[in-house]
Amino acid sequence: MKIFRFLLLLSFFLSACKATRYIAPEARISRTDYIAAYSGIAIREMQRTGIPASIKMAQAILESGDGNSTLARRANNHFGIKCHDWTGRRIYHDDDERNECFRRYRNPEESFRDHSEFLTGRPRYAGLFELDPYDYRAWATGLKAVGYATNPDYDRLLVRIIEENGLYMLDTGRDVPVDAGETVNGDDQAGKTVSSVANREILSRNRIKFIIAGDGDSYETITGKMGLMPWELARYNDIPRNSAIRPGDIIYLQPKRNRAERGKEIHIVNKGETMHSISQQYGIRLNRLLIRNFMVEGEEPSPGDRIYLRRQSPREELRDGLKPQYDL
Repeated sequence: MKIFRFLLLLSFFLSACKATRYIAPEARISRTDYIAAYSGIAIREMQRTGIPASIKMAQAILESGDGNSTLARRANNHFGIKCHDWTGRRIYHDDDERNECFRRYRNPEESFRDHSEFLTGRPRYAGLFELDPYDYRAWATGLKAVGYATNPDYDRLLVRIIEENGLYMLDTGRDVPVDAGETVNGDDQAGKTVSSVANREILSRNRIKFIIAGDGDSYETITGKMGLMPWELARYNDIPRNSAIRPGDIIYLQPKRNRAERGKEIHIVNKGETMHSISQQYGIRLNRLLIRNFMVEGEEPSPGDRIYLRRQSPREELRDGLKPQYDL
């Protein structure tokens, strides 16, 4: 009798163990696999609605934890969109408050499409569509400003995801190279290697990726090898299209920033330097560097001049209490 009871209990135990296989968590999705799986949808939605694919993918990555969040796995909700006026299927999940209502979708693509409808169909987001569709930083700032998420660092998180994973390439309608997202812990040190693409060493300065031009490089070969559109190289480097590229030139693969990184406040001009070469040296947009130093296009500094890289130059008109002629 005891043996029978033992066998019966053993049978129940084994059955329970088998049952747990059906609820065991699936293997986690890597970020690389997630981008490969859904970037095509992001590009199609960009072409349909005008939402930058880089922004959509960065939001999906952040909100869904690379597709590994409870909402993504159980409800195919990759953007953390709550019910609001939703009449479809729902799921309840703890977020800012307990047991909040979130939208539930049949598949991930439906979530990506609904995210587009969510942004295009609400007046609070209308201002986003007046921004440059290639300026992902402005879109990230705009999303934070209108309160898409409560995280005070939401814009910086989106930009970091975009730049660390090369998602800006999606905005040209091209896939992200497999190795474009390799990073070194977000290090901003000038000249730090962050990845390699097309057998080229990709460096980082002021959190902007760049390469050093070599022998045989030209405007056409660099745009082709780096997967850039012809206009991108010109805009990112403040040069005319089809400019001559010389060995040793710094060639940025992303938009430069409005100011230098922290700790780099002033540059003392050396002989032969131009405002363009200084803007390339520090990864600053040329027009912002000119404005910051009360200079106009075509004006060049003299050796020994102090060029301000992060703040406005303290010119005489400022000390006299006059209003600056430029709006920073």
